[in-house]
Formats: sequence, C-alpha cells, structure tokens
Amino acid sequence: METFLQVVANGLMLGGLFAIISIGLTLIFGIIKVVNFAHGEFLMAGMFLTYLITTQLGLHPYASVVVVAPALFVLGAVTQKLLIQPLLSARDEHVQIFATVGLSTAMINLALLIFGADIANTPSSGLRSSIQLGPVRILEGQLYILICAALLVVGLEFFLRRTQTGRAIRAVAQNRAAAQLMGINVNWIYVLSFGIGAACVGLASSLVAPLYPTSSTIGTYFVLTAFVVVVLGGLGSIPGAFVGAIIIGLLDSLAGFYIGSDLREAVVFGVFLVILILKPSGLFGTRLKLSHIS
Repeated sequence: METFLQVVANGLMLGGLFAIISIGLTLIFGIIKVVNFAHGEFLMAGMFLTYLITTQLGLHPYASVVVVAPALFVLGAVTQKLLIQPLLSARDEHVQIFATVGLSTAMINLALLIFGADIANTPSSGLRSSIQLGPVRILEGQLYILICAALLVVGLEFFLRRTQTGRAIRAVAQNRAAAQLMGINVNWIYVLSFGIGAACVGLASSLVAPLYPTSSTIGTYFVLTAFVVVVLGGLGSIPGAFVGAIIIGLLDSLAGFYIGSDLREAVVFGVFLVILILKPSGLFGTRLKLSHIS
C-alpha cells in the first residue's frame, strides 16, 4: 500500500510540473486562438535567465522570478505585437502556426549561439531534498511547484472573473467583434494576454530550473506533454489544464511503475487518444472559448 501511495504521490508532483508549464499555453490559446509552438522555447529562455541570475548574483532560484516573469511578459507582448498581430488578418490561419514554429527554431539556435551545447545546472538551494509526508517522500521543489500551480489557477480565475481588465479579456475571447463595438481595444488585449501567458511561463521557469538541467532543447522535452495536457483538459480551459496535467502525471507514474518505464508514454498517449475519441473537445471543452476562464 505504501508503494502505491508513493507512486500516486510521484504522479501528483509530476502533474503539478506539467500544470505549471501548460497554464500559460492554454491561456494564450483561449484568448487569442493561436497555438504558440515557441512555448517550450519561452520556458528554455526563462530557465537560462534563472540560471544566470542565480549563478551570477548568488540569489535563491525563486527570487529570480521578480526578473524572469516580467522579462517573459515583455517577450510575449513583443512576440504578439510584432509577429502574431500582423498575421491575425491573414486568410490562412496556418501562417500564425508557421510563425511560432519559426520563432521556436530561431530561439533554439540563438541559445546554442550564446550558451553552446553545454548543460547549465541551476543551484538547487536545497529544493532537491526530500521531505516526509506521512507514508510518502517527495522532493521539496516538486511540492512547491504543485502548490504554485494550484494558486496560479485560482489567481487567474479571480483576475479574469473579478477585475475590469479580466472581464475585457473574457469579452474579447468570447466575441471579438462585439468587444470592439463596446469600445474595447482588442489589439491591446491580445498583447496583454500573450504577455500574461508568457509571464506564467516565466514563473514556471524559476520553479523548474532548480530541478532540471537547462539546455537549448529543454523546451522540446516539456512542450509535447504540455500540448497533450492542454488538449486533454479542453483548449482554453485553465482549470481543465490543471486537471489534465494531474491525470497525465498520474498515468505517467502508474504506468512507469506497474507496466514499465519504456511503455509509459504509450499508455499516456493511448489513454489520451481514447478520451479524445469519446470526447473530442477535451474534459472541460463543452463550454470552450474561455467559458471556463469566464
């Protein structure tokens, strides 16, 4: 029984990791309806920035979030303003996808140019030490990630439901034309929303960097699972992304232990495909277009 509880605990911690990475991605899609294929590279940039701040200034990795999150906000806002915005009126929506794929490739090569192919290890500052919670042991950093992921979902829900700017964002997500008629600056909302989504990735970067080595391709390691989480939870649903991440984390952990580590991805994607066949809109997709963000 203790072994089962430990496997479940590992799955929950892994789910928290997937959630903190996926929330920004689903936020951007839910509002702008653009799939950001450079999402993993945003994470990579944030992790390298965390590494530089931690090693050069001697700060705790979590303290770097006060720089990393605003820096990623600016990166996201600039990306939306200069790259995505001019393409929103294009007849072929695939152009926007190609643009983010191109940005992804450019960021990977820029990272290789600056940092080379070497792996950067951010000081863990004790976050890789394990703590005992009843019959299970978990990494301290993983517990903080799960807590922050839950708080981020609650915070974003409050912001989108209770603030004037949040209501404007919901209005744009639900009906862009109607929002324009009501006097809402849609282009500004898009820039702001992309920036907020990227800032969420910045938060994830500072939380993940102490636990995982950073390289130019680290984003590719996480982004595929992030897309699975977003689609499983329901495109555009922030709570759905969290629940989907927990499900994927549990499946990954249970399959890896009871079936075999070499087959865990097959199990995860197999269950994912079954759910999509039975419910193509995802678990929380019945009221898509930000109804779960509204």
